[in-house]
Amino acid sequence: MPEYNFDGLVGPTHNYGGLSPGNVASLSHEGQVSNPRKAALQGLEKMRFVRSLGAGQAVLPPQPRPSLRLLRELGFGAAGTSDEEVLAAAAQGNDQLLRLCSSASAMWTANAATVAPSDDTADRRLHLTPANLQAMFHRSIEAGTTHAVLRAIFADEARFAVHAPLPGGGQLADEGAANHTRLRTSAGALHLFAWGRRALGGEARGPQRFPARQTLEASQAVARRHRLHPAAVVFAQQHPDGIDAGAFHTDVVAVGSGRLLLMHELAFVDPEAVIGALRTALGDELRVLVASEKELPVADAVASYPFNSQLLDLPDGRTVLVAPEESRDMISAHRFLERAVAEGAIAEVHYLDVRESMNNGGGPACLRQRIVLSDEERAAVAARVFLDDALAAELATWIGRHYRDKLLPADLADPSLARESLTALDELTTILRVGNVYDFQQ
Repeated sequence: MPEYNFDGLVGPTHNYGGLSPGNVASLSHEGQVSNPRKAALQGLEKMRFVRSLGAGQAVLPPQPRPSLRLLRELGFGAAGTSDEEVLAAAAQGNDQLLRLCSSASAMWTANAATVAPSDDTADRRLHLTPANLQAMFHRSIEAGTTHAVLRAIFADEARFAVHAPLPGGGQLADEGAANHTRLRTSAGALHLFAWGRRALGGEARGPQRFPARQTLEASQAVARRHRLHPAAVVFAQQHPDGIDAGAFHTDVVAVGSGRLLLMHELAFVDPEAVIGALRTALGDELRVLVASEKELPVADAVASYPFNSQLLDLPDGRTVLVAPEESRDMISAHRFLERAVAEGAIAEVHYLDVRESMNNGGGPACLRQRIVLSDEERAAVAARVFLDDALAAELATWIGRHYRDKLLPADLADPSLARESLTALDELTTILRVGNVYDFQQ
């Protein structure tokens, strides 16, 4: 069963709003000029490259931003108020709320959902749970649209179970696949769920500088929903020192695929115990390569994202890594990846330019959701989301027609930007054949 990388198309309002405490890159680039067109094309070029290697590639659409519906719900405009008046009121009344309602953060689809392939589930259906992203307001507003998009794409209920996001507040805060890794050997598959805090009792040392977003209870609920066997699940606590260093999600300091796990020693509390649990389930076929703090300081890992990269198991049997250029430029990160190649853990590292995303705190791994599909399941997807040359060319033309090449946070109050964004997304739903998945289309 091949794996498909569902990459999020970068939205037209891509900007550096500095909205994410704990995300060092996001905070450090706050207020700088962004280039939405370049960002979207960089993402599309990464998709094309991954496909050229022989890996499965698909796309997910952006979300409507600014969210005029939400701004109205927040009181910026009475009944009959025009969109222009809503934006003006929001910009004057609370600029921070306008930025929160305009974020293009849905581009990082590693946070879109957690997925369990049909091979692993008790009912032999593919299970998807959209993340509620309760820890951050600007991300929590994505969950409803993500649910609608996934239901439109994976519409065959005989094959796919698309759950609603987990209910409740911070006790069930779920960050999606950014804190989830599926590994597989001849012994079977194992799902590694990472969590940052306990919400319903129990002692666990937490970070002191930045918030722990994922709860253990949310991870446990997703595993139950997806009907995973208890023996095929490991729950591991994120290391508080890693979170405080900027590893707000586990995929900043660990990445795994198939028989391989690359991780920093500050990825998990008691890494030896975590590795032991994985080996007990998966056997000696599992290979784990650990970067020590001495070899690769966690600050360097957070700055260059060698772990927030894509491990790809290719049809020819090789495993390669698609990493950001920053990992090549950072000496310690580059040396660690060179060691991974020299020791045979991976065959090759490909460095790509995704700087517009990196400046906002998202590397290659953030930009994709991994979904394993059988040939029959792929055929059951009617939406035009699997990338081919024709779709890639059409998306590039669409981006060039609708996206700006310069954007500041202050530009979010421009009514023209809102019109441009909604027009673009309305057209995109036709291109991708996903139907009317947006609130403004209802």
